[in-house]
Amino acid sequence: MLENQDIRNTAKEKGVNLWEIAEYLKISDPTMTRRLRRELPQSKKNRILEIIDTIAQQKAEKEAKYNTAAQTTI
Repeated sequence: MLENQDIRNTAKEKGVNLWEIAEYLKISDPTMTRRLRRELPQSKKNRILEIIDTIAQQKAEKEAKYNTAAQTTI
């Protein structure tokens, strides 16, 4: 079983890619992947889970704006 499965599952459920989390943290995608190879302390997990929520919310808002704009042009 992979380490940090809770982070991986939450990101997948919310449609957030690991590279998006890495970008938010201003680290490279490979660095993010390496960090997830070993179980993280709960404080770091909580921070990443907050970031996943933030990114998911931003994506939902962006999609809602796009859908609203698309409907007004039809």
